[in-house]
Amino acid sequence: MEFFAQFIDIILHLDKHLALMVQQYGLWIYGILFFIVFAETGFVVFPFLPGDSLLFVAGALAAIGEGGMNIFTLIAILTVAAVLGNTVNYQIGRFFGPKVFHWESSRLFNKAALMKTHVFYEKHGGKTLVISRFLPLFRTFAPFVAGIGSMSYARFTLFNLLGALGWVVSLCLAGYWLGNIPWIKANLSLMIVGIILFSFIPIAIGYLKSRSA
Repeated sequence: MEFFAQFIDIILHLDKHLALMVQQYGLWIYGILFFIVFAETGFVVFPFLPGDSLLFVAGALAAIGEGGMNIFTLIAILTVAAVLGNTVNYQIGRFFGPKVFHWESSRLFNKAALMKTHVFYEKHGGKTLVISRFLPLFRTFAPFVAGIGSMSYARFTLFNLLGALGWVVSLCLAGYWLGNIPWIKANLSLMIVGIILFSFIPIAIGYLKSRSA
């Protein structure tokens, strides 16, 4: 419970924790951010990592040059992390194949999220890889499902690049341009909560529609 409480605190006060990490590690923060984004998009056991809010806060810190961070370097590194993460996830999906649908849910594997992503993928096809970048849980499972569904690597790579660029560039620049507006800067923790809640709205709507159906 203590670990869970600490994790929630980090998520809700990501601005303070990330700023402290930048001060402690300097330019090594690029490597830390690369690993977090890569892990969230590359492994189905890490869908809980704070992707959207992390990009926003990182962009805000780059705007003030915290720790020598540069917005263009940040965008380039995190785009590569997002692309490579999805690519690894896709290859894992191809390796395990359809038999994963028979696995039981556990602390490290969310079968319900996998099934919902599969339904989403069946409906939207390759666009899922772009749309899901902005949806927590779906973001982690979409490349995995694409691999299971044997989407061609060339087609996967195209949608992977488009999705990664759209996700990283939009959220980093949003943080860069908006994160240091006085009111937003003073209420950045509240903004993080808002980003998290906003990210889950499409999932909640989809859930309510499925219940009503």
